[in-house]
Amino acid sequence: MYAVVVSFEIKPEAMPEFMPLMLANARQSLELEEGCQQFDVATDPLRAGEVFLYELYTDRAAFDVHMSAAHFKTFDSAVAKMIVTKDVRTFAEVAQ
Repeated sequence: MYAVVVSFEIKPEAMPEFMPLMLANARQSLELEEGCQQFDVATDPLRAGEVFLYELYTDRAAFDVHMSAAHFKTFDSAVAKMIVTKDVRTFAEVAQ
């Protein structure tokens, strides 16, 4: 397994528009990408504007497929101006 964790800081006024796009991207990743095993989207009302993702892929190649998927590219383009910061970390080994 290959894990990806992403932390976003979203402009406060953009959250109502960002979240439906984020949730649709997660759903499409799970539905359309054979190698996407898990795609969690986490928020906390005490940390408005923060969005945390936990994604599991069968391997790095499956994550590369995700990054080149049309639905991801559409999402990425649509939300670019809504993001203050974005931190992406990957983990090549996942024990379950």
